[in-house]
Amino acid sequence: MTTRPQPPAAAPDAPPPAERELQLMVLDVNGERHEVITEPRRTLVDVLRHELRLTGTHVGCEHGICGACTVLVDGRPVRSCLMFAAQAEGARIRTVEALSAEAPEAPDAPDGARDPVGRLSDLQRAFRSHHALQCGFCTPGFLMLAEGFLAERPDPGKEEIREVVAANLCRCTGYQPIVEAIEHCAAARRAERAARSDARKEK
Repeated sequence: MTTRPQPPAAAPDAPPPAERELQLMVLDVNGERHEVITEPRRTLVDVLRHELRLTGTHVGCEHGICGACTVLVDGRPVRSCLMFAAQAEGARIRTVEALSAEAPEAPDAPDGARDPVGRLSDLQRAFRSHHALQCGFCTPGFLMLAEGFLAERPDPGKEEIREVVAANLCRCTGYQPIVEAIEHCAAARRAERAARSDARKEK
């Protein structure tokens, strides 16, 4: 019979073991309010993935270099592996899941079948049509980087786009399809704005 060694008994006057410090935080993620009880040292990406189950945000280098964990905080791209979740209280957080959730429903095909891909935002459709992803691991980070960039710079030039996407790492595409997808999305949004402006003038 094998007997497991027992840990030594604590001295009678020894202080109790330190309890894990927990904190209640309220996060606004994709337009929804979430109450989370977790350790203050937890990063935003860990809370998004493990507490809120929003696994679209990927964890790569965990040093803020690769950009796979990029989300939007108050509209600006942020490396969520470098930010404590507690720092995001009071801010509006958007993850890649928000893009499809905010997109209009895909139209039915002529034969009545639904689009098998489901709801995609215009930026996601541009990435798909330009083959701007291969393994897909870095794609959520690029999507959120581009979404924040286009909100701030709706009419970028190609060189501006190149400079921005260089902040994230991709080992598959060579970046050119990503640049073309973002450029295409910017042009399509620009045309849509012009069409809406013309429609208002005609009223």
